[in-house]
Amino acid sequence: MSLRIYGHRQLKTLPGMNTRPTSSRVRTAIFNIWQGAITNCHWLDLCTGSGAIGAEALCRGAEVVVGIEKSTCACDIIRQNWQKVAGQYQQWQIIRGDILTKLTCLTGWKFNLIYFDPPYASKLYQPALELIAQYQLLDTQGEIAVEHSSHGWLAPTIADWEICREKVYGSTGITFYRYRK
Repeated sequence: MSLRIYGHRQLKTLPGMNTRPTSSRVRTAIFNIWQGAITNCHWLDLCTGSGAIGAEALCRGAEVVVGIEKSTCACDIIRQNWQKVAGQYQQWQIIRGDILTKLTCLTGWKFNLIYFDPPYASKLYQPALELIAQYQLLDTQGEIAVEHSSHGWLAPTIADWEICREKVYGSTGITFYRYRK
């Protein structure tokens, strides 16, 4: 299966149903919402899957894109996709492993935009968001977009953060967090 992103660029995807690529409609909405913040930003893509979100961030001018993905096969595809779309002065890195253990590798980093798209039925939402807050990975002016099922979602409460917007696109929901003002 192939996937198209910004600029009609074609990306590779993983065979089978082990990953659920973010739909084109949701990707477009995310990038429209964040359009003024992407150029030169530092972007973190958690549960990276095929890497389409990170690739799109690179295509739209992100300076640095970092992804964490558990699957070795997915990491190989992500590397190919990001290498294909990254410009000469853009930096990218894919970290293989479980996000709950690998987020510590990013201590000291600050990200302007974070996209978090775990398997919907996973128990990763609360602990991963708490680790992002604990390691202070979100820039004080940054935002996190959390993709989830639009049915039965209970947004985790994170100290010092607030929900700044919530969007629903069919069966997909996106909840945006930022530091409380």
